Amino acid sequence: MSFEIIADFEKEIAEFFGAPYAVAVDCCTHGLELCLRMNDAKKITVPKHTYLSVPMLAEKLDLEIEWTDDKWQDYYYMTDDIVDAAVYWQPGSYIPGTYMCVSFQFRKHLSLGRGGIILFDNKEDYDTLKRMSYDGRSPDESWSVQNIQTIGYHYYMTPETAELGLQKLPAAIETPPKKWIYTDWVDLTTLDVFKQGRFVRK
Repeated sequence: MSFEIIADFEKEIAEFFGAPYAVAVDCCTHGLELCLRMNDAKKITVPKHTYLSVPMLAEKLDLEIEWTDDKWQDYYYMTDDIVDAAVYWQPGSYIPGTYMCVSFQFRKHLSLGRGGIILFDNKEDYDTLKRMSYDGRSPDESWSVQNIQTIGYHYYMTPETAELGLQKLPAAIETPPKKWIYTDWVDLTTLDVFKQGRFVRK
């Protein structure tokens, strides 16, 4: 199966959200991680009610973390321009100037079992994020003939997942999405794992 189908999927999702560019990844959390790495982030802001893997990025990337009591719905900002939009599904809703990361995990509106996408509006960032997600290489030719210059993270979406996404996309567009709110998640600061180290710093 050709990797071109991933580009087709990226184009369709970008058009749905109204974003100029999109890079598909293996999960939304990895999409957030790539954006944080690319932008050399030093700090993230995380609502107490969200998914576990998001604040854990602070430990993984050695970032300062600030917990908030944000009563968010649909999405929230982790930095000035990186948006966790994992549960968001709304046509034409891309926020210009941001990196919006959407999830296709099995409970999400476009349910692919696993997967995610980064929406943004800069062509140079497309080339960078694509290479970062593909082990530093371009997917257009064999890595063995490329001079790899970018650190990569093996976070790419597989062609099989992209194909499933294209198959399920028409029904997802026609079906009203669930409206997620912050109370759909527990207060993470009550969990022991977040009562230590950087997670309790002021």
